[in-house]
Amino acid sequence: MKPRVIVTRRWPAAVEQILAERFDTTFNQGDAPLGPTELKAAFLNFDAILPTVSDKLPASIFPDADIRTKLLANFGVGFSHIDTDAARARGIAVTNTPGVLTDCTADIGMSLLLSVARRAGEGERQLRAGQWTGWCPTHMIGTKVTGKTIGIIGMGRIGKAMAKRAHFGFDMEVVFYNRSKVDDEETRAMGARQLATIEDVLAQSDFVSLHCPGGAENRHLINAERLASMKRGAFLINTARGDVVDQKALVAALDSGTIAGAGLDVYDGEPDVPGALMRMENVVLLPHLGSATEETRVAMGMKAVDNLTAFFEGRALPDKVV
Repeated sequence: MKPRVIVTRRWPAAVEQILAERFDTTFNQGDAPLGPTELKAAFLNFDAILPTVSDKLPASIFPDADIRTKLLANFGVGFSHIDTDAARARGIAVTNTPGVLTDCTADIGMSLLLSVARRAGEGERQLRAGQWTGWCPTHMIGTKVTGKTIGIIGMGRIGKAMAKRAHFGFDMEVVFYNRSKVDDEETRAMGARQLATIEDVLAQSDFVSLHCPGGAENRHLINAERLASMKRGAFLINTARGDVVDQKALVAALDSGTIAGAGLDVYDGEPDVPGALMRMENVVLLPHLGSATEETRVAMGMKAVDNLTAFFEGRALPDKVV
């Protein structure tokens, strides 16, 4: 008999077709996020669950007995929405989909940086509202990007990809913070400098781009104190996880002029976005589009399929987290 698996949200059609062929697959036809009761029931009825970032899987969701699920094949790189300790304690493996979304997420990061620096969102809203009266020397003055300093927090795959775009595309100087030492051909080619603390990076950067994991360890990594240590004319870019930033502190920093602006693709408690952020003109907001290209989303799905197939064939998991 084919293993029973459940896909918690709709995936690209090409991936769903392969899942339907290889497994006894249940799809979420309505594409609405599953509630806690439905998720808890899934552990009792399916051999594998294929969750996404929109599925919250704290310890309380994991049943204490009669668990059928042996694999959580996550659609995405980040897995802070899954209590991995609870999974480990119950003998459930967890996989993710690294590598394939690096470029597209870095592209979105650079899009946010350029948009907020050059006031593209404001300009488009003004034009669409019929309020543009024509070119003039003082209209919609923004901030130059070329030649500035970008600070990367988290120099992993996506952090390096963002730094490459900034350095080689816009001649930006790169400084970064990473918990472990990073010294390789990629960083040396950019002349990127690793600094000792996050505060050192914030103090030197015109643009700060976040690329660190979410979860309890990094929750509110960027707080009021760290926002205050940024340059007054600096911008914050977040394509990592929403909980990395204290949103109340960010709103206060933007409102007071402590920093010049922000470009955000992720939010703490998404899809809810603070109304204060939505009312601010110096903030560019995107609805978690980092990996949202056809090529990347299909590749992510196929990564999950590869992990599923390997698991049920008794082979080593390509992208094992737990």
